[in-house]
Formats: sequence, C-alpha cells, structure tokens
Amino acid sequence: MDKIKSTIEGSIAVKQAVLADTDLQERAAQAAELMIKSLKADGKILFCGNGGSAADAQHLSCELSGRFYLDRPGLYAEALHVNTSALTAIGNDFDFSEIYARQLEGMGKNGDVLFALSTSGNSLNIIKAIEQGRKLGMVIIGFTGASGGAMKDKVDILINIPSTDTPRIQESHIMIGHAICEIVEAKIFA
Repeated sequence: MDKIKSTIEGSIAVKQAVLADTDLQERAAQAAELMIKSLKADGKILFCGNGGSAADAQHLSCELSGRFYLDRPGLYAEALHVNTSALTAIGNDFDFSEIYARQLEGMGKNGDVLFALSTSGNSLNIIKAIEQGRKLGMVIIGFTGASGGAMKDKVDILINIPSTDTPRIQESHIMIGHAICEIVEAKIFA
C-alpha cells in the first residue's frame, strides 16, 4: 500500500508543478489554437509516439476523431502507428527510424499539425518525423519531458512536462492532451 500511495503522491507532485507553470499552460492553449486553425482549413492532426507514447497518441487522436464531451461530427485526427502493415513494411524496407517520416511524405501537407510524443525527446523516429513535417510546412507540437531532448529546438510548441520520470510524464501528457482536446472541441463546435 505504501508504493501505491507514493505513486499517487508522485503523480500529484508533477501535476502541481504543471499547475504552477503558467508558461506551459499558455503553450498548451496556443497548441489548441493552432489545431483549431488547421482543422478549420481542412487540415489534419497527425500523432506519433513509441510505446506508451504511441498509446497516448492513439488515445488523444480518438478524442478528436470520435468525441470528447460533445456529440458532434468527427475531426480528422489519426495516430500514424495504427497501420501495422505500413509500420512493418517501412521498417523492413527502409529502417524503423523512418516509419513516421515516410508516412508523412504521403499524407502530411502544409498547415497540418504533427503531434509528436517522446518522453525523452530523443526518439530518432520522432525526430525524423518532425524534420519531415517541417519540410512539408506542418505545425509541430512536441510533448516531452523536462529537458525537451533533441526535440526542443525542432518544434513550434513544446509541452515539456517538468519531470524525468516516464510514467509521470505520460500521465501529464494525457492530462494536458485532454485539456487541449476539450478546447478544440468546444471552440469548433461552440
């Protein structure tokens, strides 16, 4: 029971740090506005991540494509890892580091939003996706941990959770991601 309590306390501590970081909150609000602008211009919101961050990417994309709070039309949001045939073909024919960048070549366009999740900020396939998104003129939103890693200078909006503990970072990514999805949904379908 002590471990459960300490895990909850650790999660609360990171969320308290996020709550105290008004600059991070402002960047999250800016991310929502950029997503709204893209969606209103028939753009797409594309997500990528690895492991737990892939699960978070898929979770957040379905909050937009399905529904969050409102019964409303779906929004174009997709997690790039859900096509396992594409992942395995690209990984086999090129390299695992190319799995997202290669897909973006075919589906990303100027004004779309790439939502890149990496708790370390150093995942090579995420960095390559960011670089490809930049070439295409996409808006890049990076979700990462305290340092921002290699992503920090490559994204338009950096949401770097003030922690180095992967599970606590991911918990806060979902919390901030939910807040962003709520803003997007409310403003588009007000």
